Amino acid sequence: MKSFLIVLISLSMLQHAFCQKPNYQPPADFDQERSGITKGRLDTINYFSQTVDTIRRGFVYLPPAYSETKKYPVLYLLHGIGGDEEEWLRGGIPHIILDNLYAEKKLEPMIVVLPNGRAMKNDRAMGNIMDREKVAAFATFEDDLLKDLIPFIEENYPVLTDRENRAIAGLSMGGGQSLNFGLGNLDTFAWVGGFSSAPNTKEPALLVPDPKEARELLKLLWLSCGDEDRLIRFSERTHEYLVKNDVPHIYHIEPGSHDFKVWKNGLYNFSQLLFRPVDKGILN
Repeated sequence: MKSFLIVLISLSMLQHAFCQKPNYQPPADFDQERSGITKGRLDTINYFSQTVDTIRRGFVYLPPAYSETKKYPVLYLLHGIGGDEEEWLRGGIPHIILDNLYAEKKLEPMIVVLPNGRAMKNDRAMGNIMDREKVAAFATFEDDLLKDLIPFIEENYPVLTDRENRAIAGLSMGGGQSLNFGLGNLDTFAWVGGFSSAPNTKEPALLVPDPKEARELLKLLWLSCGDEDRLIRFSERTHEYLVKNDVPHIYHIEPGSHDFKVWKNGLYNFSQLLFRPVDKGILN
């Protein structure tokens, strides 16, 4: 009887261990440039947008040991309302974070595209960034992304072109875009992440009108936010709807506000889950 109880307790402890959520706190030096490691490359791209009828600029991060003879999955990484294609590079240093993760062998090799999500001819983050025309341009970017940017990337870089090898994520306004465009185009994206998603995020029932389809097609849906962020309600309401409708996802709230500390952590954690089997035990 005593041996039987020991076995039961051991099994219970083992099950608890497997059900525990991961520790999403990055190490202190995760965003510090390191010497002695192989680093990726940043390309500047200029593509013609039929949607906007102009040449648009962006950046492409190519992983260490990049080879044109290999095909890669792609992450489209979007900025916030006050930024442009340079915002992540200025405040989030994704190239350094990813270089370090590759050095630790924690990432699947991928290409990362950093576009300008304000799809209008004068797409600079100048003047009144809350102007109606400028805000509307973030919604217009859906067409620019699907019809112009993705085809350009697929024509000019060796990338895999099926939905299961395409991800989208972003911060604040870009988080809302990522949820709207990713969940609204599940034939295009299988991996979707929103970091501190802004009020442009659609109402949950519009965002995920068919929970069954979302369950079947999504590889991963990630929501994260700082616990002191005044915009946290937009992440909360989406999380609550997903739980109610049994749509698996990760909902991660951490200490912080509406800033790059939270967004860098989001990229650090989300990127490690991409393009590989996801442990169902970590999903909400």
